[in-house]
Amino acid sequence: MTHPVPGAARPAAWWLRVVFAAIGLFALILGYIGLDRLSEVRPEAIGDRYDILYYDLQLFLLSAELFENPGPYPWQLQVARFVAPLFTLAAVAEAGRLLLAAEIRRQRARRASGHAVVCGDSQYAHMLADRLYADGERVVVVRSEPFGPLEYRRRRYLGVVGDATSAEVLRGAGLPKAHTIYACTDDDDRNHAIANTANRLIQDRRHPSRVYVQVHDPEMCLSLQARRLGAAGSSRLRLDYFHVDDIAARALHRHHPLPSVPGRRTKVLIAGGGSFRRALLVETARHWRAGRTDGGRPSRPLQVDLVAPDASTELALAASRYPFLGRVCRLAAYDRDVDELIGLDQFGAGGYDRIYICAPDEISGLRMALDTPALWRGPQSSIFVPVYRQAALAAAFHGDSRHDLLDEVHGKLRLYPVLTHACEARLIAEDLTERLAQQIHDRYLHAQQRAGVGLGDAPAMVPWSRLPESLRRANRSHVQDIAAKLLRLGCVVAPRHGSAGDASAAGRAIDDRIDQLARLEHERWCRERRGEGWTYGRPRDEVRRRHPALRPWDELTPAVQEQNREEIRALPDVLSDSGFELIRLGPAVPAQREGVADGA
Repeated sequence: MTHPVPGAARPAAWWLRVVFAAIGLFALILGYIGLDRLSEVRPEAIGDRYDILYYDLQLFLLSAELFENPGPYPWQLQVARFVAPLFTLAAVAEAGRLLLAAEIRRQRARRASGHAVVCGDSQYAHMLADRLYADGERVVVVRSEPFGPLEYRRRRYLGVVGDATSAEVLRGAGLPKAHTIYACTDDDDRNHAIANTANRLIQDRRHPSRVYVQVHDPEMCLSLQARRLGAAGSSRLRLDYFHVDDIAARALHRHHPLPSVPGRRTKVLIAGGGSFRRALLVETARHWRAGRTDGGRPSRPLQVDLVAPDASTELALAASRYPFLGRVCRLAAYDRDVDELIGLDQFGAGGYDRIYICAPDEISGLRMALDTPALWRGPQSSIFVPVYRQAALAAAFHGDSRHDLLDEVHGKLRLYPVLTHACEARLIAEDLTERLAQQIHDRYLHAQQRAGVGLGDAPAMVPWSRLPESLRRANRSHVQDIAAKLLRLGCVVAPRHGSAGDASAAGRAIDDRIDQLARLEHERWCRERRGEGWTYGRPRDEVRRRHPALRPWDELTPAVQEQNREEIRALPDVLSDSGFELIRLGPAVPAQREGVADGA
């Protein structure tokens, strides 16, 4: 969906225009009838039909020569001479409103609050704004190209024209009171400039807005996420960088989950070398891992075959960056062109539950999916073709049951419009901080289950979707404190390249200071809990906000102290799941400097 929902209730202004148009027509007809009857009574005042038409039109001008003479007049004319001026006044008011529409919208945008601001002239920015509006959000769009009056009417959201990197323009979009800002221009540097300006405008807010910056290169996006993770402790701004492929890959498996058939292995084929390939591979493995049982691995590994001229190289790079791939999937690489897979027995469509055709050239991938019946014959297989510029064609295939224009080959063929699905605001909001916080919570659940604690036995022993918001904030604060821990360790976060030396050096840095870091983490947690009104008490009481662990470190039980140590030891694994690793640059921060850092 890229536009507001069809069939939505028409705005009140539209119905008001219809009513006044009906009033004007009613006055015109009654005036003509009344004047016609008046001509029969006073033929000297009205000579012919042209006079009737002339005087009828004069009724709308608030003055008419005919009424300079005393009455009486027919009742139709009496009604018309009062109703017609009402229509004229309404028309003048509407004309003034249209002439001042841009200024009215500008003032409404400046006074807006609790809204989303979308910056950019790109196709993705337009689609995102439309999707947010269709989802019920109040949206203010900032772009450099002027809005046309018909576009204002069709989109029906607020717009500001100007340079989105300007503080004055963003203030005009009501940014200081917005809950989310999306920087989605076609130029990465402009997107960074928008984020910089937004940071200056909202840094003093108690609950600052979220800022999401689109980055067009996936490797650069991961590198910037690493740098933001290392600086999160120095800025309260909730900032994340995103790439449309990552968002769309996550959306794909939420809308189209992989089948899991008891008694046989699920098999997936990814063919081609398009930009969507890496994100698809990683999110497919994550989706499959989410089906684990007893806090462990999936009952059967997922079979993933990659076919591309550089398949072996790509799988080696992906597995080194995301170590969990090898634990969740059985990976196989075939270094051959996509066209060569057709007709080979091992690539028969009947052997795969899902086929993805990620050709670098979108048109060639479409032709392959549309012109190769061999891909359609498998009883279980479905063929997905990611597309960026063919969203309208995808809609022609996959409308509702009454509006499908093209055959989906019995549901086997699926065109997947990447930009359309990358506009899901809920998935963009699941940023790096949110995903790492959820992973920390998942690890906590598994550890507690291994220790004999059952789901539901404690407020925190529930899935993330049911976790109270206060506990979610605690996990997010843990993630945002990673930057302070890295400083004390003398380490930084970087995209993972699988270097054993760097991993061992970072591991030694953690082991050398495990007790000190665990103590600092516990003290941070205590400050956060007390800030929300919790006090020490035994047993734990959610209603009275009492917790038995709100004690100094030395007074904690060994089990609680070890739990804090495990949270620190888990840091490299938590980061590696998202493609990051710890790199030790030098010695840890000396103890005398830590006091300064803590005081800050």
